[in-house]
Amino acid sequence: MENLKIKPTKRTPEIMFDCESNLLEIRGHSYPADISGYYTPVFSWLRAYLEQLKDQECTVNIELTYFNSSSSKILFDLFAMLEEAVSDGKRISANWIYDEEDEDTLEDGEDFQEDMELLTFNLVEKGKSEN
Repeated sequence: MENLKIKPTKRTPEIMFDCESNLLEIRGHSYPADISGYYTPVFSWLRAYLEQLKDQECTVNIELTYFNSSSSKILFDLFAMLEEAVSDGKRISANWIYDEEDEDTLEDGEDFQEDMELLTFNLVEKGKSEN
């Protein structure tokens, strides 16, 4: 399976999904003009990746400094997909990375964390260990 790499723009995050190291990362800003057009290939890749994932452990790092309400819905859908994969026996953990001075991003992470029952969802202060 090919890795997925999408370069960031002013309105879209950097996306790096490395299937060899089982590391998925989304960093930057997320407020694309066409949210569906931007994230549809990401979800397609992720579905295919999760299907082939065996007993390796997968880590998802999310470090968004800004995202709009449409992106919030996309993130919820992403975490729901990961939660479902965990319920199917996949070993996945998510790290919500935030700057210590950004209380809004921390609160957003706490909100997502509350919705997760099976997915290991860590709130990680930027600059501290992510594991």
